Amino acid sequence: MSHTTAMTRRRFLQASASAAALAALGARARAASPAKPNVVIIYADDQGYGDLSCYGAAKLKTPNIDRMAAEGMKFTDFYVTAPVCTPTRSSLMTGCYPKRVGLHHHVIFPNQTRGLHPDEVTLAELMKRAGYATACIGKWHLGHLPQFLPTSQGFDSYLGIPFSNDMWLPPNMTFAKDCRLGDGLKVENLKGEVKDRNKVPLMRNAEVIDYPVDQSTLTERYTDEAVRFITAHKDSPFFLYLPHTMPHYPLHVSERFKGKSEAGLFGDVIECIDWSTGRILDTIRRLGLAEKTIVVYTSDNGPAAGSAGPLRGKKGSTWEGGMREPCLMWGPGRIPAGAVCSEVATIMDMLPTFAGLAGARVPTDRVIDGKDIWPLMSGQADAKSPYDVFVYYSAQGNLDAIRQGHWKYRKAKPRQPRRKKGEKAPPPAVAKPELYDLSKDIGETVNLADQHPDIVARLAKLMADFDAELEKTSRPMGQG
Repeated sequence: MSHTTAMTRRRFLQASASAAALAALGARARAASPAKPNVVIIYADDQGYGDLSCYGAAKLKTPNIDRMAAEGMKFTDFYVTAPVCTPTRSSLMTGCYPKRVGLHHHVIFPNQTRGLHPDEVTLAELMKRAGYATACIGKWHLGHLPQFLPTSQGFDSYLGIPFSNDMWLPPNMTFAKDCRLGDGLKVENLKGEVKDRNKVPLMRNAEVIDYPVDQSTLTERYTDEAVRFITAHKDSPFFLYLPHTMPHYPLHVSERFKGKSEAGLFGDVIECIDWSTGRILDTIRRLGLAEKTIVVYTSDNGPAAGSAGPLRGKKGSTWEGGMREPCLMWGPGRIPAGAVCSEVATIMDMLPTFAGLAGARVPTDRVIDGKDIWPLMSGQADAKSPYDVFVYYSAQGNLDAIRQGHWKYRKAKPRQPRRKKGEKAPPPAVAKPELYDLSKDIGETVNLADQHPDIVARLAKLMADFDAELEKTSRPMGQG
């Protein structure tokens, strides 16, 4: 046996032992936890690592989300799987890297007919099988044709916009046929492509009920709907997925929040979302459901309008600022108060973790990349990240970087040096790999590749091997 083969086998055995130990920890933790908790996932759109006061924002006031941190757990190294919307949402629903389910090529636009394949088993479907009432309220963005909408993917009900708020009326409004329409809205207004950006339809289940929706009302309408859903299902387990439309551009906020923050319109929008979160938490407390409920607050990718705080990059990039997100987890009696977790966790983990807590069986006929992170969430003393590596894919689905422990390696990309004064032609492009020690350099400012060629070589191989395996077991996206 070669040295390389031995090392590969040793790494596999170590990873298998680690996964087995984590599974045992999770089983013990779940055994000590009351069965079937209600689950609420609040998913902001384009909110950065530095866009909450509990993550260092100076001008933003987010007391309700800060209270989640004080009464629950704050994650410092929580990742999404892409720096744009559609791919990360596919990971939340399927527990997989976007490339695994064919939704890694940027976002779905209204003139496209692709979506999350109906054969995928979603988190909502698993929760529903376990006896949960399920609702999606907000931005979907996993396909706007009937077979891709939330009510076709495991949700009992849906209220929201089917894609980003800067988009337009789809050219194929098949889901609008024979639907109930809002006052003054005629079916003929829903035919053909109306590429009038920022004018989007509001849907209930598979019907358009308002077009164009007044976006300044969305956050409050979503909140009202969420409170109604929680109240209606207070006596049985429920799963609520609340993917906010904001703070994605264009920014909108209701009159009572306009001009109230110290950070302009963006601050008003964030503080409105904080109010919404507070109202949901207050409803849960008022109904006596606090010790029966787990609430997660996070974002789908880095900031466009906001701040990544100490991180480099923003939405659209595979620097930390594009993919490392704020994440708070709250569950009195289950999740320890005032806790901070600095282990790597990801949006893919929501499916196996909550399916496990609900008593649902995670599919075994396909690869699921996410891990059960209940040992981390419940504050087990010996719990470590279940990830040996985390791989970063770009907005277009290209393989860009990998993290193992505190090391992050970025592939060499040709960079054009600036032309010096007097030079007739620019110097040739230079491609240089990058290596960062995230434990000491969270802002990715000092490239250590030259000092550690052995680490660069190891991580480059791990990344290539991971991607090759993923491609072999990838599944198709849905096609309309």
